[in-house]
Amino acid sequence: MSAAPALVIVSGLSGSGKSVALKTFEDLGYYCVDNLPAELLPEFVRRLLAGDNPPDRIAVGIDARSLGDLGEVPDVLSQVGAQGLDPRLLFFDTRDEVLLRRYADTRRRHPLSHLGLVLPDAISLERQALRPVRQIADTVLDTSDLNVHQMRRRVLTEFGLSGVGLSLLFESFAYKRGVPPEADFVFDARVLPNPHWDARLRPLSGRDAEVREHLDGDADVVAYVAQVEGFLDTWLPKLRSETRSYATVAFGCTGGRHRSVYLAERFARHFREGGWPEVAVHHRELD
Repeated sequence: MSAAPALVIVSGLSGSGKSVALKTFEDLGYYCVDNLPAELLPEFVRRLLAGDNPPDRIAVGIDARSLGDLGEVPDVLSQVGAQGLDPRLLFFDTRDEVLLRRYADTRRRHPLSHLGLVLPDAISLERQALRPVRQIADTVLDTSDLNVHQMRRRVLTEFGLSGVGLSLLFESFAYKRGVPPEADFVFDARVLPNPHWDARLRPLSGRDAEVREHLDGDADVVAYVAQVEGFLDTWLPKLRSETRSYATVAFGCTGGRHRSVYLAERFARHFREGGWPEVAVHHRELD
């Protein structure tokens, strides 16, 4: 009998980072759905698992935009548990003054603004509505002092893991903005030819096929990849014996757009194809 799929419920205040979290779970291979009414969760899970190819990891966003009474969430999670799943609830919180600043910076409308409330009152009402959800959360993450990149990394390295062993995060970055302090291994891609100087490739990124083909055809890139691949193939498995859950491998170049992105994507693909169960990618200057 196959193991029950992992189910993560993502909730919290609007503007606290829930959309960043769901996008990150999606990158980790989760089947993601946002803004699902809480009372529909048991039926949604039942139908999903009854399909021909049910996902083994699911992430669902439930928050104040959802219809119905959020006070029913504890009972809803009990119903899901009766289906053989063990849902994990992550709640994203942020101080009011930070939320006010974020809304001012982005000029976004609060989801409850349609009620005719001013922003502070909308935030207060949302916090009150979400209180039953926060009280039963397995993890509460306060994102008040985190930027988007730090939020994403926290999910990747701490909350997106499924307990299957060492997880790998391949990250690209620009040296002009500093080396990621959390990186376990850092490789400098500035020695490689820069697609930035090709007018046709400049507006693209290392995710695009044209850039990949350009770099794949360069002898220095081929040699670089082979040598780094040999190093990582040898030493990353050694980390599995340590009491750690993840490792971060960072590739840096001048702008963090072409070479470093290309390498992070290439090595993530290499390790996925090699059977590593948990591999994620983060492009600091693009995401």
